[in-house]
Amino acid sequence: MSLIAGELRVAPDSRYAVIASRWNPRIVDTLVSGAEQALRANGVAADAIDVVRVPGAWEIPIAAARLAAAGQHAALLCLGCVVRGDTRHYEHVADGCAQGLMRVALDHRLPVLNGVLAVERHEDAAARAGGAHGNKGEEIALAALEMVDLWRKL
Repeated sequence: MSLIAGELRVAPDSRYAVIASRWNPRIVDTLVSGAEQALRANGVAADAIDVVRVPGAWEIPIAAARLAAAGQHAALLCLGCVVRGDTRHYEHVADGCAQGLMRVALDHRLPVLNGVLAVERHEDAAARAGGAHGNKGEEIALAALEMVDLWRKL
């Protein structure tokens, strides 16, 4: 039996795109910083990281589809924050974003990492953006490096 797994290593000449919403900037900016720092700490050059900002989480999948179609990036790191409110809008945005990102990943056979937080309260988001639960932006970046390495092995 053979085992094929990705490792934390930077593929030569690989570019990474961080697609991040501007909505909930205090949270999302912290996620973006965590992702950038993790990529850089693991050997990705600053000029190999493109940050694309979109209005909200709803717009992330369409930007991801455009970038995936262009074929310039080894992985897409998608970051945002959707907080439950008084209406069902939360479910529409969070579910639509997740489904859209999965569609981009499958259609383009590209690692598309979902770091869009879907939380009940702002405090829950803060806990995942550098708080008690770490920084999900950093975790997404590490997963991206592993997936790109795995893609090369497959």
